Amino acid sequence: MQSTSTFEKRPIKRSTYSEAAKTVAAALGVAVGISGIDHGFFEILQGNTTTPGLFVQAIGPEKLMWVNGTEDAFTIIPNFLVTGVLSILVGVAMIIWSIRTVHAPNGSRFFLGLGLLLFLVGGGIGMLAFLFFGWWVAARIHRPPALWTSFFPPGVNETLTRIRPALITAAFVFYAIALEIAITGYVPGTTDAGLCLAICWGSLLLMMGLLGLALFGEPTGRDVEEVT
Repeated sequence: MQSTSTFEKRPIKRSTYSEAAKTVAAALGVAVGISGIDHGFFEILQGNTTTPGLFVQAIGPEKLMWVNGTEDAFTIIPNFLVTGVLSILVGVAMIIWSIRTVHAPNGSRFFLGLGLLLFLVGGGIGMLAFLFFGWWVAARIHRPPALWTSFFPPGVNETLTRIRPALITAAFVFYAIALEIAITGYVPGTTDAGLCLAICWGSLLLMMGLLGLALFGEPTGRDVEEVT
């Protein structure tokens, strides 16, 4: 009598994902994770103390470097030390997931879930803009809109594809500038808090604009194997 194997080989299908969308979603996920690590670090510095409520300032009065440098956050954990540790751990998980797995099946859902968890444990409020933009992009990794490849003429698309790494690098330069100003309030040549805040927000807008521009270009992709 012929024996049958208990395990059957599951069929594999091939699909293609947008390299541009994957890269931009990963970059936004890294930005979200850095926000969590940043907030968590300063929350830990406030020690084993009780939070004043759901809305907290990650940078306490003792470490405050300028009037707008409080690093506001939301947390359901009533302790600064625990909040900070969880924020760093979830932030690191967000970075790893974004770099390695954001293009996986249901990757965008885990992306959103980790980001919302980070928000709930003190990872910051401003990072929600990165989170929702990144989730929107991640949800389109396997179904990129035609607009991304048809909006500009072919010659411009070719150029955008070629300079995409430079666009993402420049975006993170502006992110680093914004993060430095948000924490320290230091801008060479001025001590005006209003101007410093405007430059900080302007840097973040430039970052988002550059990452948005990086989505456009030639329809490049990569084949992946999916078990069905």
